[in-house]
Amino acid sequence: MPDTTPGPGPGPDPGVLRIGNASGFYGDRFDALREMLTGGPLDVVTGDYLAELTMLILGRDRLKNPASGYAKTFLRQLEEGLGLAHERGVKIVANAGGLNPAGLAAAVRELAERVGVPVRVAHVEGDDLLAARDWGEGVLTANAYLGGAGIAQCLRAGADVVVTGRVTDAALVTGPAAAHFGWDGHGPGDPGALARLDALAGAVVAGHVLECGTQATGGNYAFFAAHDGGNGVRRPGFPLAEIHADGSAVITKHPGTGGIVDIGTVTAQLLYETGGARYAGPDVTARLDTVRLSQDGPDRVRISGVRGEAPPPTLKVGLNRIGGWRNEIVFVLTGLDIDAKARLVKDQITDALSVRRPADVRWELARTDRADADTEETASALVRLVVRDPDPDAVGRAVSGAAIELALGSYPGFHVTAPPGKGAPYGVFEAAYVPAAEVPHTAVLPDGTRVRVPTPVHTRSLEPVQEPTLPAPLPAGPTRRAPLGVIAGARSGDKGGDANVGVWVRTDEAWRWLAHTLTVDLFRELAPEARDLTVVRHVLPHLRALNFTVHGLLGDGVAAQARFDPQAKALGEWLRSRHVDIPEVLL
Repeated sequence: MPDTTPGPGPGPDPGVLRIGNASGFYGDRFDALREMLTGGPLDVVTGDYLAELTMLILGRDRLKNPASGYAKTFLRQLEEGLGLAHERGVKIVANAGGLNPAGLAAAVRELAERVGVPVRVAHVEGDDLLAARDWGEGVLTANAYLGGAGIAQCLRAGADVVVTGRVTDAALVTGPAAAHFGWDGHGPGDPGALARLDALAGAVVAGHVLECGTQATGGNYAFFAAHDGGNGVRRPGFPLAEIHADGSAVITKHPGTGGIVDIGTVTAQLLYETGGARYAGPDVTARLDTVRLSQDGPDRVRISGVRGEAPPPTLKVGLNRIGGWRNEIVFVLTGLDIDAKARLVKDQITDALSVRRPADVRWELARTDRADADTEETASALVRLVVRDPDPDAVGRAVSGAAIELALGSYPGFHVTAPPGKGAPYGVFEAAYVPAAEVPHTAVLPDGTRVRVPTPVHTRSLEPVQEPTLPAPLPAGPTRRAPLGVIAGARSGDKGGDANVGVWVRTDEAWRWLAHTLTVDLFRELAPEARDLTVVRHVLPHLRALNFTVHGLLGDGVAAQARFDPQAKALGEWLRSRHVDIPEVLL
């Protein structure tokens, strides 16, 4: 059978740079790299493998083996992908280096020699600041979020593969774009400086849309059921951006792949893990309140109008440390008297732990049961016990033994979802900030030359953010009690201990209602967990969107697993399920 996969792209177009994504996290779809390389024309393929939790996992790996610390699946993907990329003239840029980009670069060279593919490999380092200062007890990782300038240096030096440590997710796009279009050297007096700053900001926005892979093409999308009953997003293709010299871009995907690219899917991803009008990064501060989206054809959304400002003088440093030890037991309560059964087992465990009570004990009853249920599972509720303590013994045998000993002497129907374990360490994420000039951002070129990447200097200072003008409210009229999600989409996620929830609507009329109705007070009413927390509302009229930041909802971050949904991934869907009074004209 002849090979029908597309051949190499038509070659670099100086006016358009095609950058695709093949990984949104460590563990994403393994065959995505092949799909992107064979699905259609591409100039650069990127892979995002790092997250706050991933850095902690890699830090624990490094404790066991100092030669590890990078994403091993990336190497396995390259066993086939390296040859495909070389044949098609596609550059590969990935942050899979994690805590050991030099080690991964060496491993890629060894792989290239073994499979007989002549590629030039470079890497970016300098983000690892663990040894730079005393970060406090128990810190395993301390990594600055670098920009894309080091990646650009490597590509300009002829690299075919560039691997990095902790760079911003958007840097995987700004680096190749800066190298391709020459968005470098925009210091004082450069006549093109301001235009290049806007162009970089446009690339940051495109990079943010691409970074989470299929979340831009219908994955995790609030209105997924509107597309072929949900079947249209069963296996969404990965996204790509066609970036232009002015920084504008078209988000699309390879022809024939699943999923959908429309203003809604792009809006959802734009709101993901962002906040207000300013999206600050090491390359540029992108003004999200200037973003314009327009449908540019089937599965094509154009991003334009993005303004850029100077980046902050400091870089964020992600710190991960072991916070202590954690254990969890889920008791199953079936049938009648659910509340009484929950009280009984809680009192029994509390008595058993009275001699050595863990520092933090939390109970949560989830009423998943139904009356007169036709299966045992749907007749059952779950009560979850989570304990934390600096001492592993306090959450280990003491807790698991107390639960096991109740097996024949507690509520009727006693059982648990899994045998109690001995407990496990949990992580804590913190953010620190250091002067950008103190971070040794370094590009290690294919020939081994080490180039110190200078801190960018920009001429446009921050401009005041004008208070957004809200549209006129809808005229008063009859309303109907219905879920917010009938008319509004949402996307939520985590940033350290904070959660963000972006809410948007698809029509101007719905925006007139949402902008005046979904206040901070109503948000707290709909999400009672936020009642005693600081909630900030950001208004983005061009996106018909509100972005809420809930400070402290996630405690010490995802690795601490402080709540049922530790990354707030479903917080937006919970919000959409809450009932509000919606004007009938919108329904």
